[in-house]
Amino acid sequence: MVSIGKTDTGKRRDNNQDNIFVSDEPVGPLPNLYIVADGMGGHAAGDFASRYAIQIVVDFIRKSTVRNPVSLLRRAMIYANNEVYKEAEKDDSKGGMGTTMVACVIVGKELYCANIGDSRLYVIGDEIRQITMDHSLVEELIRNGQLDRNKGRNHPEKNIITRAMGSRNEAIPDFFEVSLQPGDRVLLCSDGLSNMVENDELRDIVRENEDLEAVTDALIERANYYGGNDNISAVVIAS
Repeated sequence: MVSIGKTDTGKRRDNNQDNIFVSDEPVGPLPNLYIVADGMGGHAAGDFASRYAIQIVVDFIRKSTVRNPVSLLRRAMIYANNEVYKEAEKDDSKGGMGTTMVACVIVGKELYCANIGDSRLYVIGDEIRQITMDHSLVEELIRNGQLDRNKGRNHPEKNIITRAMGSRNEAIPDFFEVSLQPGDRVLLCSDGLSNMVENDELRDIVRENEDLEAVTDALIERANYYGGNDNISAVVIAS
């Protein structure tokens, strides 16, 4: 397993509320672990929420003896949600803070993924597949047939999140399992990338270079080229 992760402030924000965690080596009972989190709730609070949530998840996994990836990710993310929520409740300066999170582990050819919010995971081979489903108002409208997906990208309520870690005392992640094919690459990203770059272009950038660092640099550069409206995070994994 080889991976590269990078995060960038973008062109419109004066601080970065995204945080990432990347490990090709074992973390507790898991053989690897990759996380992207996008904080919300004001400058300092958003950065704290995403950083603290990742710290809690990683520490929980390191200390755990649970070997099932889905069970372990579920327990770790639910625990982190409670800890972020409690921190927001006791500190007025952090009131209302929260964070999205997408996390994955790869065991052999199987990818196990969990997400809360609108940070995404894609599997990219000859085609690009979005594995996660956004917890957002726009995505709910699309799934209910009330909005065309092509119009959703520029919808004025695009950034309204319906589920986030730490924003309430309970937030259950969604889980996905995917069998990876030879040559597949995995992309985890915040909406600062997925909102700015179309899926076909994401696929082309991820596939066009063997050097994963060059790929992540190109992804961030492209998002900034199109405006860099938000913080940008990308983790690219080659299995």
